[in-house]
Amino acid sequence: MDQLPPYLTISDQPSDVLKSLIEKWEPDHIAILVDENTKESCLPRLAIQNPVIIEIQSGEENKNLKTCEKIWSTLTESQFTRKSLLINLGGGVIGDMGGFAASTYKRGIKFVNIPTTLLSQVDASIGGKLGIDFDHLKNHIGLFKYPDHVIVDPGFLRTLNPREFKSGFGEVVKHALIHDQTQWEKLKASEFENQNWSELIPQSISIKNAVVSEDPTENGLRKILNYGHTIGHAIESHFLMTSDKLLHGEAIAIGMIVEGHLSLQKGWLTDNEYLEINDFIITNFTLPERLPGIEVIGDYLLQDKKNDSRGINFSLLNGIGKCEFDVSVSPEMIEKSLLAYSKP
Repeated sequence: MDQLPPYLTISDQPSDVLKSLIEKWEPDHIAILVDENTKESCLPRLAIQNPVIIEIQSGEENKNLKTCEKIWSTLTESQFTRKSLLINLGGGVIGDMGGFAASTYKRGIKFVNIPTTLLSQVDASIGGKLGIDFDHLKNHIGLFKYPDHVIVDPGFLRTLNPREFKSGFGEVVKHALIHDQTQWEKLKASEFENQNWSELIPQSISIKNAVVSEDPTENGLRKILNYGHTIGHAIESHFLMTSDKLLHGEAIAIGMIVEGHLSLQKGWLTDNEYLEINDFIITNFTLPERLPGIEVIGDYLLQDKKNDSRGINFSLLNGIGKCEFDVSVSPEMIEKSLLAYSKP
C-alpha cells in the first residue's frame, strides 16, 4: 500500500492529536466551523477550551460566497490574526469551504480539517482542493492549498445516516476503478454493510494520495480522479435546482455508469466489464431511473473545469484499474450514454 499523506493522521482520539498541534503552533485564537449536525454529534469529542464556534447550515446549496462572508465576518469580529487557527469539523462542504475561507482570510491562516463523513475522509480531505460553488456551478471558485493537518477518525462514521454513509462509498469505488484492480475485486467480494472500513479507508486514501503526489495541481495524471465527475457534477448541479437533490457520491455513481458506457463506446471496456461496473453500482446505490438529456445538462458540461479549446474532456476507463485523461467525446456519444442509462 502507498504511503498516507504526511499531513494526515488516522486516530480514534482526534482531540489528543488536535491538542498536540495546538501546543506546537500556539495560535492566538481558535475557531471551529460546524453545521447543525456536526455541532450536535461531533463537536463534543473535541475538548478544546473556549473556541469560537461558527455554525453554518449543512448542504451543498450553502457552499457559496454568502456563507463565506459569514465565516470571514465572525473571524474579523473575533479579532483573528494571521496567527489564528480554523478547525473545520464536518464533511466535504465544511472542509472545502472552511479551507477556502481560511486560505483567503488575511491572505491565509492555519486550518485543520477533521472530516466526519466517509466521502470527506477518503476524498475531499486529500489533495488540497478548496472552493465554493458559484452561479450553481460546482467548485467554480477555488484554489489549491493543503490543510496544515487532517485528522481522520473512522469513529465519526457512526454519526452518519445510511444515505450519507453510502454516498461516500461512491469515491471509494472510483478510486479502485481508476487505479487498483485488486481493490475493485475486494469491494465486489463483500456487501456494503460488510466492508472492512478499518482497511478500506486508509487504502482508499493511499490510492488518491499516490495520484495526487505525482501531479499536485492537476496538469496531467491527477485528472484521472475526475472519472465519473464530468457527467456526475452536471447531474448534481441539475438536481440541485429540483426538489430531488442528489448527494455528491450518488451523482458520481451515476457519472461512473454513464462514463463507463462512454468507455465502452471507445472500445476500452468490454461488455462484461461495463455490465460488472453497472450492476455493482446499481446494487449498492439508490439512484434515479432516468436522466435529463444533453439538451438539459449541456450548459453544465460546457462549464466543466477540465475543458479546453478543443471541447468537453473526460477521464475514461481503459480497462478496470486503468484510466485515460483528456479524452474528447462527441455530443452524440454523450447523448447515447445518457440514453443507455435511462433505457427501460
